[in-house]
Amino acid sequence: MASEDGPLVVLAGGVGAARFLDGLIRVVPQDDVYVVVNVGDDMEWCGLHVAPDIDTVLYTLSDRVNPETGWGLRDETFDALERVKALGGPSWFTIGDRDLALHLARTARLRAGESLSEVTAGIAAGFGLQCTVVPVTDDRLRTLVETDAGTLAFQEYFVQRRQQDDVRGLSFDGAESAEAAPGVHEALTGARGIIVAPSNPFLSIGPILAVAGVRDCLIASHAPIAAISPIVGGAAIKGPAAAMMRTLGHEVSARGVARLYQDLIDLFVIDTVDADLAPSIEEETGMRCLVTPTMMTGPNEKQALARATVDALRDLP
Repeated sequence: MASEDGPLVVLAGGVGAARFLDGLIRVVPQDDVYVVVNVGDDMEWCGLHVAPDIDTVLYTLSDRVNPETGWGLRDETFDALERVKALGGPSWFTIGDRDLALHLARTARLRAGESLSEVTAGIAAGFGLQCTVVPVTDDRLRTLVETDAGTLAFQEYFVQRRQQDDVRGLSFDGAESAEAAPGVHEALTGARGIIVAPSNPFLSIGPILAVAGVRDCLIASHAPIAAISPIVGGAAIKGPAAAMMRTLGHEVSARGVARLYQDLIDLFVIDTVDADLAPSIEEETGMRCLVTPTMMTGPNEKQALARATVDALRDLP
């Protein structure tokens, strides 16, 4: 039996997850939400620790995000980046001036001995957030992408090379020794519900599940677990998920995503465009399918998807 007073835990990474969370905190009490965030995308830039998925969640939930990109800050300037470029430094990764301030503060606190989860909690509180935002691990974990051009660091594949390489495999450097951040196992074990956000199942959710004990907690959990498909009508809502499914040998559809999660979840949320796939998904995987609009084109759509998912979780036997 799931804990009735436990948190609503969301596994998150990427812009789609942040947008879903923005809807979720408007339909349930914010302090009921516990977000476990991917850190496989983290990188060092000019000696600074950059945590793109964490920052996208923090910026989105605090209404600071650039609405045009879904990442970075609204009304940002880039004077520092231009100076770095002029001095021969790395300029392929876009860092804005106010964004740079966050990376400076984070890195200073990490070097002073704080953990990434402690630093993240402090930033979230400083941004006025009442939900809990936690990196899946405080240990170093980096996603490596196997391509025909060789093994690429995630940001090299994703940003510098603009996802142009076919993905042949993935590995998570550090996963063999990484431990879940304090509180993650307890949150999953005591959750009243768990939601896998509409994130790339390989790049965003894969690193989370690679951390010791996380997958086992999901399998053993008594809480109902939902996942929202990031594939709609055979295409990715955003990013390289569809192309990756193809090159890694999976069916490029909501059904293909359901197969990736079939040993973990109870409820699979698909868009109305894919309604005809619901019977085969339910028959093949044993999951229940919720068919509802999943395209988060505005605040009303975000909230409607969050509400529909939460209500369906609550109604599971």
